[in-house]
Amino acid sequence: MSADLRHIDTWLFDLDNTLYPAESGFMAEMVVRMTDYVEKVTGLPRDEAFRLQKAYLAEHGLTLKGMMLNHGVDPAEFHAIFHDLSLEALAHEPQLLAALERLPGRRLIFTNADDVHAERVLERLGLSHLFDDVFHIGSANYEPKPSPEAFALMSAAHSINPAVTAFFEDAERNLAPAAELGMTTVLVGAHAALSTAQFVHHRTDTLAPFLASAQLREAA
Repeated sequence: MSADLRHIDTWLFDLDNTLYPAESGFMAEMVVRMTDYVEKVTGLPRDEAFRLQKAYLAEHGLTLKGMMLNHGVDPAEFHAIFHDLSLEALAHEPQLLAALERLPGRRLIFTNADDVHAERVLERLGLSHLFDDVFHIGSANYEPKPSPEAFALMSAAHSINPAVTAFFEDAERNLAPAAELGMTTVLVGAHAALSTAQFVHHRTDTLAPFLASAQLREAA
């Protein structure tokens, strides 16, 4: 059955592995560069650097946050390692473009990435013109999802009414604070069907068909 989203007029999307499939391998390339960076900064052997990177991600929601707190890393220096990453793995998806275009109301990006990365990815996907704004990690003063502070800052910046907001994410735990605020939550990705979390309201392995079939409010 199609999802009933007739109450929604603010559409909030994560970026990486949500607006493009994880199977593209693009995020995997980012992880390689993150591990390279952690290895360089800490001097740890690569396998230990990888474990530390994943530990910071699990603890803080973002590798960068752990690197800032424990190693004094400059976030601008950290983000710069991704700015020349090849975008060849990312492709235009006409079905997603059409599905996003039919959504009534505002469309926003809420990402733990920085503004340069978000701009590059959206431009590559051909979706830049469809979004009203990008709330990136710098906008959140480097407080990453799923931190309640990140959601509070984003909500304040865009006058979010949770009751009419849908949030789309590939990371299950990032949906918990959204649901607590009263947003409608949608888990995206090949793993979504396996989720049993009560704070996940809808699940889809692919974003475009879900949006294309959803029941929407009539345009004013």
